[in-house]
Amino acid sequence: MNPTEKALWFVESHLPDAISLDDVAQSSGVSRFHVTRAFGAATGRSVMGYMRARRLSEAARKLAGGAPDILAVALEAGYNSHEAFTRAFRDQFGTTPELVRAQGSTKTLDLVEPILMDQSLLANLEPPRFETTRPFLVAGLGERYSCETSAAIPMQWQRFGPYIGNIPGETGDVAYGVCANGDDAGNFDYIAGVEVSDFSDLPNEFSFVRIPAQKYAVFAHREHISTIRRTVNTIWNKWLPASGHEIADAPNFERYGPEFDPRSGNGGLEIWIPVKG
Repeated sequence: MNPTEKALWFVESHLPDAISLDDVAQSSGVSRFHVTRAFGAATGRSVMGYMRARRLSEAARKLAGGAPDILAVALEAGYNSHEAFTRAFRDQFGTTPELVRAQGSTKTLDLVEPILMDQSLLANLEPPRFETTRPFLVAGLGERYSCETSAAIPMQWQRFGPYIGNIPGETGDVAYGVCANGDDAGNFDYIAGVEVSDFSDLPNEFSFVRIPAQKYAVFAHREHISTIRRTVNTIWNKWLPASGHEIADAPNFERYGPEFDPRSGNGGLEIWIPVKG
């Protein structure tokens, strides 16, 4: 089992229990950061967001079945009060526990069912090369995403395209998609940018990040850009657990060289993953 499969098993096996991200990571045999990234790459959801949605979905089924005590259902779903449970329930489903119980049905609710793992990992991931970067600066358009909202990244690149070639201090002919400042909920900052010589005179709407000197495992993605998630999923859920390498606390990024054609999505790119040692 890979880290995401172990995490799914653990969450589903301990759904009524008060488990933390540390518990999930320990059961998966990897760090909190690793399981967060691996789970997001494989499922498009955050670990804890998935667990919360699953608990609320099971609570909805109990309410539709006529559960007499809403507070008891709330406590079993991990909420300490009727009010907190109602807020979370409304956020998830757009209705209240009382209405679901009164209607006796979940047909109008978008329930989250247990995820069946997509086994479509790459059979033959090209072995990475290892490089230690020099420190460099990246500036461009930045957004904060969750696992669930990251599908909007291509639109971010579309907005950034007209800036390329007209950015103060821009150097080289390479673009970078930098992921940084990830948290336990699966949220992260993503900057579509280019290397710059300094951060002065940048447009007000720009974000920027410093890439430190760091050892990286560098993977080639030679297929169309639309299939990148499969490669990323394979890296986090197959290659890393088997490699003996540990993730380092540094940004990871995509590197788009001059061979990449942003109009067609062809030409290939590189995926740089920071590792210790």
